[in-house]
Amino acid sequence: MSRWNVNTLVAWVDSHIIDYPTAMNLNYNWSYGSAAGFCLAIQILSGAFLAMHYVSETHYAFASIEHIMRDVDNGWLLRYMHANGASFFFIVVYAHLFRGLYYGSFMEPRQPLWWSGAIIYVLMMATAFIGYVLPWGQMSFWGVTVITNLFTVIPVIGKDIVMWIWGGYTVGNPTLNRFFSLHYVLPFLITGMVFVHLGLLHKDGSNNPLGIRTRLANVNFYPYFYVKDLVGFFVLLSVMSVFIFYYPNMLGHPDNYIEADPYGTPAHIVPEWYFLPFYAILRIIPNKVGGILAMGGAILALFIYPLLNTSLIRSGNFRPIYAVAFWIFAGNFVLLAWSGTTPVDDYYLPFGIFASLYYFFFFIAGGVLIGWAENYLSSYKIS
Repeated sequence: MSRWNVNTLVAWVDSHIIDYPTAMNLNYNWSYGSAAGFCLAIQILSGAFLAMHYVSETHYAFASIEHIMRDVDNGWLLRYMHANGASFFFIVVYAHLFRGLYYGSFMEPRQPLWWSGAIIYVLMMATAFIGYVLPWGQMSFWGVTVITNLFTVIPVIGKDIVMWIWGGYTVGNPTLNRFFSLHYVLPFLITGMVFVHLGLLHKDGSNNPLGIRTRLANVNFYPYFYVKDLVGFFVLLSVMSVFIFYYPNMLGHPDNYIEADPYGTPAHIVPEWYFLPFYAILRIIPNKVGGILAMGGAILALFIYPLLNTSLIRSGNFRPIYAVAFWIFAGNFVLLAWSGTTPVDDYYLPFGIFASLYYFFFFIAGGVLIGWAENYLSSYKIS
């Protein structure tokens, strides 16, 4: 490597990592981003080692997972690390997303930064869904059967798309092969988007709890703020270790330890917990097309929200009406996830309907109505 390249690399590391200006009032909520990057690294490394022993063939996929668990040295550790790591990846990303919603990280000039994060989230959902199919258990098989059938709502070409995804007339070996290939490739696409996300972050700078721009109250990232990230890493590792070593199957579904049976449908087909809020929105509408549009709209709302914002105040600390709506939304998100686990009957249906309506209400009211009201109140106080 030439001297110029070394000096350029050193200068880049110095400006973007060591001497990167960071607001001195950042709290531990700003550690979720680096924790998410740590989770991504765990997933890629553990997934690469698992792929060395996995067989993407319907007759052997389930047995290869059991082989990894029982015969491969520390294979159980790799498998539990990967499976629970996916859940913790989503936990950290949800915390990162909710922090951005509360502190106004979606507002100008950070709209492209928010959109790049939303794209990463969608890629994560796709990768996690595809990965859930690979163990070829009961929930894996029926989950992919139900979800891929949703594409049939597309006029004219919907059925052809489903057959193209399946590689035949039903979910089978070509489906598993394609999903395995995609599951291996998509994490690298996520990594690329992470670098785009970081580039946009360093272009506009980090937000802060006060929601103000400041150049006078900044400190270097190293050694001041990296210590908070380090604490976040240790906390994440500690909690994840408890789940891996003591409760490895708590976040999964027991039916996935039963080999896929095309002739035996599980009593309740449910996705992994991190998809439950959107699954609940899908279920509340009896019409198939309407349910899919509602679920898609729930994800699309993340992209549209920055365009709906009318508030001139950034941080939720200074937006009392928005703060109340936000915390209700956070609780409502949990309620929505819970409703996704319940049977579809008249007793539980009202909970899902209410939670789904408030989900969309928050993005509309939080962006437009509450922003107008708070702008009016703040101008009234000033005058």
